[in-house]
Amino acid sequence: MQVFHTKSKVILTCNKRLSPYLQEEVKSLGYTIVRDFPTGVELNITLTECIKLNLNLRCASQILYCLKSFKANNPEELYRELLDMEWEELIDFSGYFSVTSNVDNPTITTPLFANLKVKDAIVDRIKEKKGIRPNSGSDANKAVVHLYWKDSEADIFIDTSGETLAKHGYRKIPGKAPMLEALASGVIMSSQWDQKSPFVNPMCGSGTLAIEAALIATNRRPGLFRMNYGFMHILGYDEEVFFAERRILKEQVIKNIDLQIIATDLSEDAVDVSRKNAKTAGVDTLITFEVCDFADTQVPEGGKGVVLFNPEYGERLGVHSKLEATYKRMGDFMKQECKGYFGYIFTGNPDLAKKIGLKATRKLEFYNGKLDCRMLEYELYDGTRRPEPKEAE
Repeated sequence: MQVFHTKSKVILTCNKRLSPYLQEEVKSLGYTIVRDFPTGVELNITLTECIKLNLNLRCASQILYCLKSFKANNPEELYRELLDMEWEELIDFSGYFSVTSNVDNPTITTPLFANLKVKDAIVDRIKEKKGIRPNSGSDANKAVVHLYWKDSEADIFIDTSGETLAKHGYRKIPGKAPMLEALASGVIMSSQWDQKSPFVNPMCGSGTLAIEAALIATNRRPGLFRMNYGFMHILGYDEEVFFAERRILKEQVIKNIDLQIIATDLSEDAVDVSRKNAKTAGVDTLITFEVCDFADTQVPEGGKGVVLFNPEYGERLGVHSKLEATYKRMGDFMKQECKGYFGYIFTGNPDLAKKIGLKATRKLEFYNGKLDCRMLEYELYDGTRRPEPKEAE
């Protein structure tokens, strides 16, 4: 099974509503999209090409390389189809693998049973051919096999990522209610920020938005922070391909950049966590951190920059009545201190959003976990907005 050099269906998954930004990334890397859907895209590429994608993509979660598509009506048919595959050519008999799945079949009451049938088929096949049973379990840090099974249609994949790509590897201290790195990337990509003008992030929490902004502006890719992927544990893997791609990542980093990124928080602990995370990401010198109330954040003048808030939503943190006043203060701050900027508030609470007191020019849809969220965009005009010129009669 020459998977590293054979083109096949490859599914790139992402969190719901991040697909448009994932599509932008994939196209910018020179790949042709076969199909797109709300939680990802489909390509037709080799497993070797998956290596580049794993290292470069900010918005993706998993990159799945299809080994076989087949029909299976029940667990026994599934087992027989998988037993017929040359697993001994893919997984080291002395190695370790795990199984994940997405199953919607009337004969299956729990995905764990489907996972067990996949595992049994792989182990039985390798034992038959090599005389030794490989180890298996739930850890995703070695070879990972993924089953997609809907009704009678099944696909079996190699999960070339292993651990999710949505975590970018630099955030050693998450802080309270953190925004996932992939979501933060999508949020920044959806904004009007030009990656040159000021980026201001009051209420920075653990610093994810400010750090992702610095990473995007300097072209630092997630692959710089990670040294283990699922593809590394498939037989036939050539580590020189990985190291060659990693060298390209290092060469692409923009080192000399004039950039103003400001991150503030009322919590001294939050700012300390942000600084440490930024240092791990290698962008601590590009971000000015300060402990202060958001209303005291120093916004650079003459700006065509971006100010971006990710406040509490009132779901798990904070008190609702207190947050109403906070949201009103955010609106006042943007109106008074951020003239000429684009202002953004990311929230999962539409009632609180009404307290901002400004009219949004755009409402962008996201999910934060399972929470339906909006990023509200405000064009903060410097002075009085010029009226549109009338057409000559």
